[in-house]
Amino acid sequence: MTTIPTLSHGRVTIRPLRLRDTRDLDVALASNRGWLRTWEATNPSGHMSTDVRGSIRALQANARAGLGLPFAMELDGRFVGQLNVSGITYGSLASASIGYWVVEDAAGHNVTPTAVAMAVDHCFRSVGIHRIEICIRPENAPSLRVVEKLGFRYEGLRRRYIHINGDWRDHFCFALVAEEVREGVLERWVQGRVPPGTGSVPLAARDEAAMPIHTTPRL
Repeated sequence: MTTIPTLSHGRVTIRPLRLRDTRDLDVALASNRGWLRTWEATNPSGHMSTDVRGSIRALQANARAGLGLPFAMELDGRFVGQLNVSGITYGSLASASIGYWVVEDAAGHNVTPTAVAMAVDHCFRSVGIHRIEICIRPENAPSLRVVEKLGFRYEGLRRRYIHINGDWRDHFCFALVAEEVREGVLERWVQGRVPPGTGSVPLAARDEAAMPIHTTPRL
């Protein structure tokens, strides 16, 4: 099992997601349904579980297997969202992905970029991960701003990549490797040393994402 730490910077803390977070998580999801629905992963079969406690148990089991790191995000000690490091692989690939969400009234307080930076630094320094990836819908301007702030490098457009809000959605892919941020993602951002334009999406990629993908009709 990979140890899940508690990490803090300023007003923001990330800590292990626990079963006792069930009520806070349930309330946050219910009260922010309209805010989150547009970006929420869905099941192509149409079946979606509403068992929050069961979801936490599944994330914890994944962590015990060494495949993920489920974090709760806090602002001033209050539960405000989730950050999951998932798909952890070791050996010659040594990679992982990060996904996150935050409640509406915590937006604009740098909760997400701070949480992501701390999680990435932990993965690079303590878990042995070499590459971290974040995939974001082209329409999700707040999340695109997160990777821009932290200097994640744009890598390409993934067509119909994840089932979100009832359909397969395109995503922009961003990544960092450990050698790019030897001083740490958080330190580089806080000190204002993120190279300008690093997290920007090229105009040609935005144009490509705006074009509908052609699918072969079923016979």
